[in-house]
Amino acid sequence: MIPCSVYIVTLNCGAWLQDTLESVKDFAEVIILDSGSTDDTYAIAKSFPNTRISHQDWLGYAAQKSLALSQCQQDWVLNLDGDEVLSVELKKEIESTIAANKIDALIIPINDVFLGVPNSKHTKKHAKIRFFRKAKGNYDLTNKVHENVIVDGQSVCTVGDIYHYGESSIFVKVEKNNQYSNLKAAEKFQKAKKPSLLKLTLVMPVTFFKSYFIRRSCLNGWRGFVNSMINAFYAFLKEAKLFEQYQNAKKKRDKS
Repeated sequence: MIPCSVYIVTLNCGAWLQDTLESVKDFAEVIILDSGSTDDTYAIAKSFPNTRISHQDWLGYAAQKSLALSQCQQDWVLNLDGDEVLSVELKKEIESTIAANKIDALIIPINDVFLGVPNSKHTKKHAKIRFFRKAKGNYDLTNKVHENVIVDGQSVCTVGDIYHYGESSIFVKVEKNNQYSNLKAAEKFQKAKKPSLLKLTLVMPVTFFKSYFIRRSCLNGWRGFVNSMINAFYAFLKEAKLFEQYQNAKKKRDKS
């Protein structure tokens, strides 16, 4: 048994959760905080003896994960989403890190399986701290989306990936980006970040260039082109909706 707690927040993750939990079945415990699934998420979770699932009304991404983290009993913790799978290579790196007991965290590449196909091994993947000493990590609760754990200590990059299966269709990815852009624009507005016409004009082509060429999504064929276009439009939506936030606020002030 690997002396590490895995924590996951879920909502209707039945399509992928079996594979997620199978990949961490030899970890000491899995803590799932569910915000109201109506599919077979609970049934799948209860079929794994190392897994405990409980309900918590949605608190926001950072707050929900922070609460799940607080329930972990082991000194080392691993965060997964309900549509992610731990690679065999990464599991070995986690075991080695625990045994060596020298560093505080691992920065792990996220391999987005877009339309059923993983990224080319030559693409530059987004990487996040997902494995760390519990005592060293915490979340910034002001972040509404794309929350990242903050670790006070030394971290190194891994070779092994976490495979992310949630982007199963163009519809799903676009729908998620529409929701995320609402939250991100609201977060920027609350932090008093001003909209910029220059940024609104340039953010889409610049983001496409970064995604398609610098991160080498061009090596993923037509899927890479489609993915980069969607990423670029997501970046545009965040800025456009920030303008909308300020416009709505001005209308409220004018009425009062």
